Amino acid sequence: MRSLQSLISQKLKPFNFESKFEDLTSMLEQNRFSHFPVVEDHVYMGSIATIDVIPSKTKTVGDYRYALLPYFVRKDSGWFEVLEKFAQFDCNVLAVLDEKNQYIGYYFYESILPFLSETPFLRENGLSIVVEKNYMDYSMSEIAQIVETNNSKLLGIFVSSIENDKAQITIKASTGNINEIIQTFRRFGYEIVSEHNQDTYLNELKNRSAYLDKYLNI
Repeated sequence: MRSLQSLISQKLKPFNFESKFEDLTSMLEQNRFSHFPVVEDHVYMGSIATIDVIPSKTKTVGDYRYALLPYFVRKDSGWFEVLEKFAQFDCNVLAVLDEKNQYIGYYFYESILPFLSETPFLRENGLSIVVEKNYMDYSMSEIAQIVETNNSKLLGIFVSSIENDKAQITIKASTGNINEIIQTFRRFGYEIVSEHNQDTYLNELKNRSAYLDKYLNI
């Protein structure tokens, strides 16, 4: 698997406060960058959203100091932190800095997505389950224990939704008896959000409902 750092690009050169916007125009028109980085004496000052820029022959980047945003990650940041920053800042460009806050390149969102597909969470065959529980009551260690006590290995887990004090957790596990895993989650108070053909509990409810409908129609 490639290292995340191998995806750091240097195609987008940083600008300084003296840069004229007429020099930015072609870059902004040819690329779909949500932001562009600004440095001063090689130190990263922040990024400016391209949507905030009004091309002008007289203005410079320095005229938009007020629009600077602290969008960056460190060069040793892991892939999860990088994805988290992309989502948090709603951008497709993230400046990458060294320990001295000097700009060394950037991550482009569309380059990161293929990297994510190489992780075991997406690449490995296995079981995918979505469960739900009160936000204050679920436990990552409990979820891992439920999976592993049913002779399966946890490949990945993340909280995919939090709404009305309910957390939905998406789980990827290695091949195992999915029915036993599902029933164990229920015993621990989790609601199964995803649908599974092997779910004997739901299948039994469906059969009883079908039998009741048939009885009432006699």
